Amino acid sequence: MRLAVIGATGHVGGYLVPRLVRAGHEVVALSRGEQRPYHDDSAWSEVGRRRIDRATAEAEGTFASQIADLDADAVIDMICFTPASAASLVEALRGRTGHLVVCSSIWAAGWLREVPGREDDASEPWGEYGIGKRRVEELLAAESARDGGLRTTALRPGHISGPGWPVITPQGNLDGTVWERLASGGDVLRPGFGLETLNHVHADDVAQAFELALRPEYRGSGERFTVVAERAATARGLAQQAAEGFGRDAVLRFASWDEFAASLDPADAEASREHLSRSQAMSSERARAALGYAPRYRPIDAVAEAVNRLAELGRLDLGGHRLDAERVA
Repeated sequence: MRLAVIGATGHVGGYLVPRLVRAGHEVVALSRGEQRPYHDDSAWSEVGRRRIDRATAEAEGTFASQIADLDADAVIDMICFTPASAASLVEALRGRTGHLVVCSSIWAAGWLREVPGREDDASEPWGEYGIGKRRVEELLAAESARDGGLRTTALRPGHISGPGWPVITPQGNLDGTVWERLASGGDVLRPGFGLETLNHVHADDVAQAFELALRPEYRGSGERFTVVAERAATARGLAQQAAEGFGRDAVLRFASWDEFAASLDPADAEASREHLSRSQAMSSERARAALGYAPRYRPIDAVAEAVNRLAELGRLDLGGHRLDAERVA
């Protein structure tokens, strides 16, 4: 198939595009600039690259038509955040493209009543990002349900993790000094009891799910699938696993939320609030059953790749230590 991937050089795209090439597809990779993918792969030499700034093109009213004019058999949209963006693209692709696969988020689920959370559970998303993703999902499902509507699929990744970019820490933010303190045996401050859950997923496992959704064996439409590691980690447990990977014991201090937030940069405190208050533990059983999704990485495996790569790049100082996930049972 001829495939167009929007946001192709991002966290997931760096793994997805080579997967699609190796599967025999003709791939057109669209991105805002010429940045190198996070994941190097010789398959990129066989990819057609197109530069397009989505925000600018959408403001000019040309983005959706440019994508439709690629005459792709399927379009993968990794960077759709609003219903308006989705509606414009759907309108342009209807009747011209066979399948639109969109990256959503587990934040579209919001607070959970029961765990593990499933795609059709009653839940209320909150925050601009989560609400926007949920409305995109609803728009896609409605489109696929109408006569002559475009076939669509939405995938809900957890906290996408992998080598080359910061990942969510046991504090629920991106403050890399947390990993440095765990590596050195320093203490890590935590609010409450540390039992909130974090749903990391390796970028290649997310890419696997997108590839599977494009296979002819899957014939569904209008569905949404959660894409996460087999098990979520508690914030406390992730800290303990990381310390174990460094060959140390975790030194955790617990505090009230106000004390914890006051110890952080305001942006980090807000990120912690966003992640820890959701405390999502999601099930990917539907993706397993319908797509054959089989995640390879545990949360600690994905975190270890990310943390060690950041140290190699000089963006973290681990004191010469490596986070060895094989040490973690």
